[in-house]
Amino acid sequence: MKPVIYWVRRDLRLADNAALNAVLASGRPVIPVFINDALIDGLGAAAKFRFGEGLRVFATTLGVLGSQLVLRRGDALEVLRQLISETGAEAVYWNRLYDPAAKARDTEVKSNLKSIGIEARSFAGHLLFEPWTVETKTGGFYKVFTPMWKAVRSRDVASPVPAPSNVPAPAVFPDSDDLADWAMGAAMKRGANVLAPHMRVGEAAAQDRLAEFIEHKAANYPTDRDHPSVDGTSGLSENLTYGEISPATCWHAGWAAIHRGVSGAEVFCKELVWREFAYHLMHHTPHILDSNWKTGWDSFPWNTQDTPEVIAWKQGRTGVPFVDAAMRQMYVTGIMHNRGRMIVASYLTKHLMTHWRIGQAWFEDCLIDWDPASNAMGWQWAAGSGPDASPFFRIFNPVTQLSKFDPKGKYAPSWIAEGQGDPSATSLSYYDAIPLAWGLSQDDAYPEPVVGLAEGRARALDAYQARTA
Repeated sequence: MKPVIYWVRRDLRLADNAALNAVLASGRPVIPVFINDALIDGLGAAAKFRFGEGLRVFATTLGVLGSQLVLRRGDALEVLRQLISETGAEAVYWNRLYDPAAKARDTEVKSNLKSIGIEARSFAGHLLFEPWTVETKTGGFYKVFTPMWKAVRSRDVASPVPAPSNVPAPAVFPDSDDLADWAMGAAMKRGANVLAPHMRVGEAAAQDRLAEFIEHKAANYPTDRDHPSVDGTSGLSENLTYGEISPATCWHAGWAAIHRGVSGAEVFCKELVWREFAYHLMHHTPHILDSNWKTGWDSFPWNTQDTPEVIAWKQGRTGVPFVDAAMRQMYVTGIMHNRGRMIVASYLTKHLMTHWRIGQAWFEDCLIDWDPASNAMGWQWAAGSGPDASPFFRIFNPVTQLSKFDPKGKYAPSWIAEGQGDPSATSLSYYDAIPLAWGLSQDDAYPEPVVGLAEGRARALDAYQARTA
């Protein structure tokens, strides 16, 4: 039988993989293909590095089942047409993505392949609910999270499909690039070796992570998730980003725990829907990715330059411990605690009066769990310009926030070495991760605040009031 090309994207898993399952159900040989096109090549340094590690592990997983991940580089449509010519494949299957660039690419691919008689099918799987299937009672889309949560909380989500025990191979696999030649971690430079030990890569690691969370953390998740020095979250954002685990798998594990009496697991399920909300908004209002979501914010007097204060923010040298610790955690681990993300975003957009787009771009370059929808919505939420946003006049105080959510004072010393007689290993790792061009050393004095918190707050409120006057 003629083979089917399974176009691998952000679905680096075997279990609960709709496109792969559809090929297997047909009984035809499978050619898994990953294409390094412009959308992949344009990823930020940390995200591209992490994607490469995910591909490496997924290729090994396929190999155990007698299959192979074929790697090609170039325009997606051109690569697919070339592979069809080489292999005689009669169909191409893939799992959907929802950002505007991916949708435009996939629409072109599907139309073109069908025009030459090739079956082209896309499947759901990156989300719990297709964005166009969730509607308000009047038929519109949700602009506020809580009503959406109430609307989907009791919806049926199909049970996840187990991983196959084999993946039928073609008689001969087409030639493949060598993943090492792609050098997907090149932009990380020396930071890659610092980041790598903190990553949990692949489907097996994701499944273990979910099991650990449900067993040991879910009960206290509603409170522990707010404490940055406590290992109280699932950490699954990293794996969900690359599709190493499906959201349906997480959803069903959460609800199974709820039915066993682990009430804290419902907040976990709610956070999965918060991710859905971001995609829901990106689908219906794609301008959320690069423009102020709310009208009336384009004239707001945000700074749009890399001022010395913004550079200090990027370096984790603002003189505000919560902000600096969170930024340094990101450089060392590739992730940042959720409360830290709120604080550093509020500080940049309000205390430093700097456009959220600058922070959004910096996170895109530095986070291994970067997600286009969640990153955009999170930044606009913090800035005040987004849907269901924190009002602009709600300005988080980083000092009182750290005191409230880290009362024992463990978080900042974990990531800030200056002034400590015996700095922690994680705080020293910051100096191994950052660019040498920054010229920073643990022997430097910890900086004074680049802006007084009271001064920054007053300036932000004045600008907000002037805008609404």
